[in-house]
Amino acid sequence: MAGCRGSLCCCCRWCCCCGERETRTPEELTILGETQEEEDEILPRKDYESLDYDRCINDPYLEVLETMDNKKGRRYEAVKWMVVFAIGVCTGLVGLFVDFFVRLFTQLKFGVVQTSVEECSQKGCLALSLLELLGFNLTFVFLASLLVLIEPVAAGSGIPEVKCYLNGVKVPGIVRLRTLLCKVLGVLFSVAGGLFVGKEGPMIHSGSVVGAGLPQFQSISLRKIQFNFPYFRSDRDKRDFVSAGAAAGVAAAFGAPIGGTLFSLEEGSSFWNQGLTWKVVRRTFSESLNHTPRITLGVPYSLFCSMSATFTLNFFRSGIQFGSWGSFQLPGLLNFGEFKCSDSDKKCHLWTAMDLGFFVVMGVIGGLLGATFNCLNKRLAKYRMRNVHPKPKLVRVLESLLVSLVTTVVVFVASMVLGECRQMSSSSQIGNDSFQLQVTEDVNSSIKTFFCPNDTYNDMATLFFNPQESAILQLFHQDSTFSPVTLALFFVLYFLLACWTYGISVPSGLFVPSLLCGAAFGRLVANVLKSYIGLGHIYSGTFALIGAAAFLGGVVRMTISLTVILIESTNEITYGLPIMVTLMVAKWTGDFFNKGIYDIHVGLRGVPLLEWETEVEMDKLRASDIMEPNLTYVYPHTRIQSLVSILRTTVHHAFPVVTENRGNEKEFMKGNQLISNNIKFKKSSILTRAGEQRKRSQSMKSYPSSELRNMCDEHIASEEPAEKEDLLQQMLERRYTPYPNLYPDQSPSEDWTMEERFRPLTLHGLILRSQLVTLLVRGVCYSESQSSASQPRLSYAEMAEDYPRYPDIHDLDLTLLNPRMIVDVTPYMNPSPFTVSPNTHVSQVFNLFRTMGLRHLPVVNAVGEIVGIITRHNLTYEFLQARLRQHYQTI
Repeated sequence: MAGCRGSLCCCCRWCCCCGERETRTPEELTILGETQEEEDEILPRKDYESLDYDRCINDPYLEVLETMDNKKGRRYEAVKWMVVFAIGVCTGLVGLFVDFFVRLFTQLKFGVVQTSVEECSQKGCLALSLLELLGFNLTFVFLASLLVLIEPVAAGSGIPEVKCYLNGVKVPGIVRLRTLLCKVLGVLFSVAGGLFVGKEGPMIHSGSVVGAGLPQFQSISLRKIQFNFPYFRSDRDKRDFVSAGAAAGVAAAFGAPIGGTLFSLEEGSSFWNQGLTWKVVRRTFSESLNHTPRITLGVPYSLFCSMSATFTLNFFRSGIQFGSWGSFQLPGLLNFGEFKCSDSDKKCHLWTAMDLGFFVVMGVIGGLLGATFNCLNKRLAKYRMRNVHPKPKLVRVLESLLVSLVTTVVVFVASMVLGECRQMSSSSQIGNDSFQLQVTEDVNSSIKTFFCPNDTYNDMATLFFNPQESAILQLFHQDSTFSPVTLALFFVLYFLLACWTYGISVPSGLFVPSLLCGAAFGRLVANVLKSYIGLGHIYSGTFALIGAAAFLGGVVRMTISLTVILIESTNEITYGLPIMVTLMVAKWTGDFFNKGIYDIHVGLRGVPLLEWETEVEMDKLRASDIMEPNLTYVYPHTRIQSLVSILRTTVHHAFPVVTENRGNEKEFMKGNQLISNNIKFKKSSILTRAGEQRKRSQSMKSYPSSELRNMCDEHIASEEPAEKEDLLQQMLERRYTPYPNLYPDQSPSEDWTMEERFRPLTLHGLILRSQLVTLLVRGVCYSESQSSASQPRLSYAEMAEDYPRYPDIHDLDLTLLNPRMIVDVTPYMNPSPFTVSPNTHVSQVFNLFRTMGLRHLPVVNAVGEIVGIITRHNLTYEFLQARLRQHYQTI
C-alpha cells in the first residue's frame, strides 16, 4: 500500500485502490470468542456492492409521475401481474425438467445395478456391480463439477447467496442466465450421481434467477437478443421479483405456496420485522395486508407467484405420472404423503399430549445435532478455502469425485453387509385417492430384498439403495420395523457423509439430506419407545416427521416458514403445534452454540449482511462514531474533467452534491451560541468534519491506514493547537460563489490541506455513479458561456436504458467531450435523501438503513452541513464491535 491514498473498506479492511489488505491488531480480530487471525488469512473479505432499493425522486422521475394517469397505472399493474405469473410458470417448468431427468437417470442407474446385484449374488461377482455403480455416479458427479467450473456461483444450494441479494448485497453472477443453466443441469447430475444432496435448495436459487431475468427480457449470455421492454428497470423492482421467484422455488419444491411466501420473508426480505410474521399468517388468508406499502405490494405478488409455480408443476407431473391431466395429485417435488394409522392398530394415534414432552426432548437433541453439523461443516469449509480453492480448479473436481467414490462405496457395502432381514408387514396404508395409492406403491416397490429370504427385506438396503425421497417415504410410512442398529448406523453414516458433501463444487441442496437424517433419528426414537418402554400408542411416522423437523431446524434455524412448509407437505393441520414446538426448541438450542448453516456460509464469504437488529449495548455509539468523514463529493455544476477524475480515481457508488456557499444564510456568532435562521445552537454541539477528523487522527484509532495517519500527524505537528483556532468562525466568514453558478476547475484532491479537505459543505442531494456515467456517455453538458438551461435533458427511460449493466468509466472514450464543458447534475440527483443527525443512536441508524433499504446515509449536522456518510459496511456486526471497543478505551 505504499504511496496509496485510497479509501479503506470499513468492513474488510481492504484498500479500494490497490487491493491490499490492511493488517489489524489481535484485539480487533476477536469476534464472538473466535480469533480471526487465522481466519482472515484464508477468508478474505471482498468489497461487495449494495443494491439501490431507495427510490431516486429526481426530475426525470417526477416527469413520469406527471404523465401517469389511471390507464397507464392499470397497465403497469397488469403487466406486473402477468410477469409474476410468468415467473411462477417458468419456475414450475424448471422443477418439472429437473424432476423428470433425475427420475430417468436414477431409475436407469438403480435398474441396471439392482439387476447386476441379483445376478452376482449367486455368481459371486458383486465387485462388478460396485464398479457399475461407481461408473454411473462418478460420471454424473464429474459432469456436475464441470458445470460448476463454468459458473462457480452455481455451487452449493444458492440459498445463502439469495439471502444476501434480498438483504441488499449484490453478489456477482448470482442471477445470471448462465448460472441458472449450470445450476439446473448441475443439480440434476449431482442428485442422480448418488451424492447426499437435494434439489430443493437449488430450486429456490433457480426461481430467484428466473425472477431476476425474466422481467428484464435480456441477458448478458445472449447479447444479441434484445427487447425494448421499458418496465421494471431498477434494483427495487428486480429485488421484488427475486423475492417472488424464491417463494416460487419453495412452492415448487415442497408444494407449499404459503410456506414459500413466508420463506421469502423470513430468510430473505430485509425490510420486514420478524415480530410481524404471525400477523401476516393471520392476514394472508383474509387478504388484509394493510400495514405498509412494502408489505401490501410484496406478499400478494409472492403468494400469486408461488401459486402459479405449484399449479404448473402439479398439472404436468400429475399428467405425466398418472396419465390424468388436470388431476393435481403431486403438488411439489417432495411429497410426504398422508399420515394415517393402520386400521388394524386400534391403539395408534398420530400424536397425543403426552408425546409433546418427547417432542421437546427431540427438539433439544435436534438442535445439538444441528449445531454439531454446522460446526463440522464450517471447519470443512475453512479447510477447503485454505487448501483446495487456492489450487488449480481441477483439484475441486477431484475432491468431488473423491466424495462420490467414498459415498458410493459406503452405500454399496452398507447395503450388502450391514443390513438386517426384517419381516414385511401384512397391513398397508391404502388411501382413497390416487395420490395416496401412488405413495403406497412407491413405498412397497422401493423395498429391497438383497440376500434376504421371502417375506423379508433388507432394511439397510431399503434406506441406502433408493432415491432419498423414497427413503424418506419408507421412514414415514413403512409399517414394518427397522432395526435400531440399522437406524443408528444409517444416521451416523448419513450425517458424516452429508456434512462432508455440503460445500464441494457441485450444486447441492441441504433440505432433503437433513430431512432424511432427521427422519432416521425420529424413527429410532419411536423404536426405542415402543420396544423398550412399551408405549404402544406411538405412531412411528409422526416421530419420524418430528425428528426430521428437529434436525432440519437445528441446521437451518428456520421456524415459521418451515412449520408451514411441513404442514403443507403433509396436508395434516394437526401437526402444526408439535412441529412448531420442535422447531422453536431446536432453534433455541442450536443458537446457543452457533449460527444456522446459511448464516455461517454467508459469514465465510465475507458478505456484509445486516442482521434483524443491533444489540442493546450498541446504543452507546452514535452516528458520528461510525460514519466516514473523509468524503468524495461533486458540485451542482462541475466540469467534465473533474467528474472524470473523480470517477476514475475512486470506487464509490454515490457522491454527495454539495456547495461551499453560506451567503444565503443569516448566521452570526454571539458568545458561545450560533444563531442560524433564528434557531440557537451551542457552539460545542455543532459537529464539523474537520473537528471530527482531527479527533480521530489524534486518537489514532479510526484510520488504520498508515499513510493517512502520517498525513494527519504531519499536519497536526505543523499547526497550532486546536484550541487556538475557531473553525466555526472561519467557516462563517467564508464567502463563495453563490449556488448554482459554482463549477470549480479542480476536483477534491488528496493533496489538499486539512482545512481544504474537510471544509464545511452544505448538502443538496446524492447522485449515483451510474447516473454520472450516463450523463457523460450521452453528452449532457453545457459550455461556460451558456446557461445551464441549454443543457440537454434526459428522460427517465433514457437514464435507465443501460440497467443493470452501466458502462465502466475506464472503458469509455471521452475524447470527443470538451473537458471544460460543465455538467449540471441537479436535475438527476436525489434532492431529498434520508439523513441522520450526528447524535443519532446506532440502533436508530440501523433500523432506518435496513428498513428503508438504503445504500448511502448522509450524516448532516444542525446547520445543514454534511459531516460524514454511512454505508452498509459501517453497520456490520464486526465494524460496530470494533467501534464499541474503541469507545470503551476512550472512556
